[in-house]
Amino acid sequence: MKILFYDTKNYDRDFFEKLLSSYPDIRIKFIEANLQEETAALAKGYDAVCAFVNADLGAPVIRELGSQGVRLILMRCAGYNNVDLRAAKEAGIPVLRVPGYSPQAVAEHAMALALTANRHTHKAYIKCRENNFALNGLMGVNFYQKTAGIIGTGKIGQAMAKICRGFGMKVLAYDCFPSDDLDFVRYVSLDTLLAQSDLISLHCPLTEETRHMICRDSIARMKDGVILVNTSRGGLIKTEDLIAGIRDHKFFAVGLDVYEEESAYVYEDMSSDILPTSTIQRLLSFPNVTMTSHQGFFTEEALTSIAKTTLENARAFQNGEALTNEVRSL
Repeated sequence: MKILFYDTKNYDRDFFEKLLSSYPDIRIKFIEANLQEETAALAKGYDAVCAFVNADLGAPVIRELGSQGVRLILMRCAGYNNVDLRAAKEAGIPVLRVPGYSPQAVAEHAMALALTANRHTHKAYIKCRENNFALNGLMGVNFYQKTAGIIGTGKIGQAMAKICRGFGMKVLAYDCFPSDDLDFVRYVSLDTLLAQSDLISLHCPLTEETRHMICRDSIARMKDGVILVNTSRGGLIKTEDLIAGIRDHKFFAVGLDVYEEESAYVYEDMSSDILPTSTIQRLLSFPNVTMTSHQGFFTEEALTSIAKTTLENARAFQNGEALTNEVRSL
């Protein structure tokens, strides 16, 4: 089986090559180009392509892949909101993903963002590097005995809920499908969660129903001085409304690992470029906003799990086995 890996970074190559000896019937070619309309034709002669969260897998790209003979799309990530599942079904190309590579990796990063945004540790580090040991501008708040609101209690949300409990927080949750494994969590309506939470952390997929769930109306229902963290998908938050809320002093702090404009820039060094839009710079201009570059998954354990599951998905398809990680359109 021949697989073309798009948008390959050094760490992708390293972790996949460590495991390839266990899959002698799989051949991989790694390329730096990302998957989009202009590069889909490169997949000619390959049985499968492997892509990440920032690839373009809209209908035109999928149709081109099908015309090149591609029989399988492998997503080396959990999210698939960038995939036109209907087009994939029409083309007869299964889409396989990695549903649970390391919930703890993302949840731990979510709490790291919350703590950094709250206690300004990124600023404190820079100040100390410059021999400035003054504490002005570094005031935070305790998480102990505060209320955490977890929106989405899949594996990552559950891990975050347990971390918050370890901090001595009361934990509220909102999910259309409550989990029976969180006996310390109180499930409430979204309005109740927004109104009562001191820390709100987003852990739900991006769908038509959840897109811009954090907007002007939902922000208005939050507590004044709330801390908001998003390590899920940028489209959950309407950025212009978030910026308006920050300007209105609604938030004590905001921590973002994902944001709406990230697709064109994520995982790329843009330090020498002038970005065509200003949203990211506007967010970074606020003293109470902390941003990272979609790195919640970026641990050795998570990357090992991603590589293993992706290769197992390929082998299952090759052997005609049940595709347990297939994503199907409704």
